[in-house]
Amino acid sequence: MATTMSRRTVLAGTAAGVLGATIGAGRSEAAAGGVTAVTGVTVFDAVGGVRRGQNVLVRGDRVLDAGDLRRVPVPHGARVVDGRGKFLIPGLADMHTHATEIDPRDPELYAVNGVTTVRQMSSSDAVREWRAQIAAGARLGPQLIVGSAIVDGAPSLWEGLGVPHLAVADAAQARAAVREQAAAGADFIKTYTRLTSGSFHAIAAEADRLGIPFLGHVPDFVPVTDASDAGLRSIEHLFEFWYDTSRDERRLRREIARIKVAGGDYAGWFTGLHPIEYAAARTYDRDKAARVFERLARNGTHVTPTLTVHWTCDVPQDVPHDDPRFRYASADTLGYWQWATENIYLKGRTPRESAERRELFVRRLRLAGALARAGVPLMTGTDLGTAYLMPGFSVHDELRLLVHAGLTPAQALRAATYEPARHLGHRDRGTIARGNVADLVLLDANPLRDIGNTTQIDSVFVRGELIDPATRQRILAEIEAAVQNKPSTGAVPAAVGCACGR
Repeated sequence: MATTMSRRTVLAGTAAGVLGATIGAGRSEAAAGGVTAVTGVTVFDAVGGVRRGQNVLVRGDRVLDAGDLRRVPVPHGARVVDGRGKFLIPGLADMHTHATEIDPRDPELYAVNGVTTVRQMSSSDAVREWRAQIAAGARLGPQLIVGSAIVDGAPSLWEGLGVPHLAVADAAQARAAVREQAAAGADFIKTYTRLTSGSFHAIAAEADRLGIPFLGHVPDFVPVTDASDAGLRSIEHLFEFWYDTSRDERRLRREIARIKVAGGDYAGWFTGLHPIEYAAARTYDRDKAARVFERLARNGTHVTPTLTVHWTCDVPQDVPHDDPRFRYASADTLGYWQWATENIYLKGRTPRESAERRELFVRRLRLAGALARAGVPLMTGTDLGTAYLMPGFSVHDELRLLVHAGLTPAQALRAATYEPARHLGHRDRGTIARGNVADLVLLDANPLRDIGNTTQIDSVFVRGELIDPATRQRILAEIEAAVQNKPSTGAVPAAVGCACGR
């Protein structure tokens, strides 16, 4: 069983450390045992719907009470946040990330963008360190769920590329990989693209025996329905759905089986599978799709469409390179993104392929909408670590794309709040209710009228800690100054760390 377990080393001179100036900044009186009250606010969550004229009280890391302002009075001495004309929603989630470690400010950027839950989809020493710092109160950041090293087939697409992975050739190695990663403390097992059917089902059986969730990619050689029936907790990305829903499925699966990909040749897989994926998408069968989606909904299998990463990979030429949010990324990060775009996604791409991929992205949007209408639970995820995706900011892009795909703003918010909490088994997150964890976002405008209003952030509560407007702007300014003053190494990436669909 081939193993690569070193920390990601995609660029020389990776920055380290935390923003010392922001540690403890903005701690509310609630942290000292007092109460912070958001008064007269309109509350929205996926269970209670819209509730106007509400008082929400926060003490410590919990919602002390929430309800009509006549029923829930403001305690004497409470810190008051005027919520009149504003909208309070639960904290958002990014359920698919890969920290790059180039600019180690991800936790703070998530927090100031209202993202209070993050699922790291591959093993990371840095993210585990961040989690310990956050738990100790030494830095500000979201709840972090950290997965195993990527468990892939042999040869693996990540061979020799510095990304933590396990390459398994058979069922015995697959079971051993699950045991190893569970013993190492992984919160879940991450499956990947080149696993054989035998290895995948061995992972399912061993994960079930150990009581550890497994989730991730549906391998090229496993039908989506089989993966769902085997207990895959969530399906990441929208690659493999096309084959299950194609009227030409049998022939296309034979073609997939004939594709040979060398170890470490991610780019070869990405380009080699394109004609087959495109053919599958163009032979989409609505009746087959309805049966597939009904099965996923019945099994409770969540889907993380990651439309943001499909956008950056399918039509990278459309991604603006002058986005003002990129001022929070260092020169090394910007150079890294440009290198990946030129050497993975656009290298050798013909005008015909560009047109096909543009069509494919439109079809992905329709697919996400169809999944939602069929009752398949969706979750927001970005695949952070891919070119031109930003911690926290890109979750708001994902919300907009989900609405563009046909979800209502309320459904999109459910995918960013309630469904992630449900998927993680958290009964005290994802809604605004007495006793719940106080992960909250106060908005200046109504997100149900325009989902883009989730970016109109006034304040954020992260486990009861209030980031008020002044503190939020101070943190953003400190991050901007830190990355702009960071000397550029000018290094060429030594590994592919931001591949589409990781």
